[in-house]
Amino acid sequence: MKIVGFMLVRALLEQYFPHPHHLKNSVQEHSEKLFTFLSPRIQITFKEFTGDRLTRNEAYSAIETYLSSISSAQARRLKADIVKSSSPSLFLSMDDDQKVADEFEGVKVWWSSEGKAIETKTRKRRLFTNSGSSWSHAPFENPATFQTLAMEPENKREIVKDLLAFSESEDFHSKIGRVWRRVYSLDGPPGTGKSTMIAAMANLMGYDVYDLELTAVKDTTELKKLLMETSRKAIIVIRDLAGPQATKLGETKEQEQNDHFELLHFVDGIWSGFGGGRIIVFTTNNVEKLGSDWMGRCRMDKHIEMSYCGFEGFKVLAKSYLDLEWHHLFPRIESLLGEMKITPADVAEILMPKNVPGNAEICLKNLISTLEGAEEK
Repeated sequence: MKIVGFMLVRALLEQYFPHPHHLKNSVQEHSEKLFTFLSPRIQITFKEFTGDRLTRNEAYSAIETYLSSISSAQARRLKADIVKSSSPSLFLSMDDDQKVADEFEGVKVWWSSEGKAIETKTRKRRLFTNSGSSWSHAPFENPATFQTLAMEPENKREIVKDLLAFSESEDFHSKIGRVWRRVYSLDGPPGTGKSTMIAAMANLMGYDVYDLELTAVKDTTELKKLLMETSRKAIIVIRDLAGPQATKLGETKEQEQNDHFELLHFVDGIWSGFGGGRIIVFTTNNVEKLGSDWMGRCRMDKHIEMSYCGFEGFKVLAKSYLDLEWHHLFPRIESLLGEMKITPADVAEILMPKNVPGNAEICLKNLISTLEGAEEK
């Protein structure tokens, strides 16, 4: 009764004193403190996994078992799992965002299960980087999408289809006894859009990104620790596989290739017994340097070649940067792009208006001039 009376007073104050924000904020602050003091409820959260995320929380498992019969009687949505034992049985538990009532020694208790999918969808994505064997993170704010990616439309559709199929294949992987993960390799010269592709993947899937810096990793023990501390449903990026960070000074080409294979097999071994829902992306600027049998030996699920800018990719950039669907200079640009090699990053830099609102025709002529100059050379 006291709580109801207090909430009525608070509502009246907010109705008749709507403008003085300092008074309103003060009322809200003190009302929340008083409501907390008067409320008899206490919230306790049990995490499904322990702090290191390697083992399941025993308390969580015990509660899940205890609630099995209560959930089946009260919850409107249930999750069903098969308990593997000498005599397999069906185990029922609350589905996400369900709540059931219970009583313990005369005290009313409410049990609820939070939806991980909802939490992942609504929270902001993060970009993780490593220093030694530990991760730090910042907000992931790259807005790249497949719609703005300068790439042939058919290739983009194929990649999106593959990613969406992977996102829905958890049950299938469990059925056939394979770890639910997908391994991609991105190959292309600098500026062809490998980083943009990774950002587009992350935004499509709603995944965090772990950008693994190999040069900061001391040994395989640190590498194992880093990989096992990544979250479920995340993209783990290992860059420049054939670049300086993956090559030791003085090594022969054969030694370099063996190191690459050892790294990939080591990573593959970790995932074979841990986790799921992860996408692993290897990037390289020169796939030939790794050897012709690299793809066959390293269990890559999909190889994506990031090529130079073609006309279809240019049209995506022209739409994004200049808001142009068509222009009379497009045929000349199409002809030049068919003969010259230029990266999407370089095209984007040329199309970027140098003033606001900018002149689209000037930007297009600058691109033509650059391409014609390269053609002459």
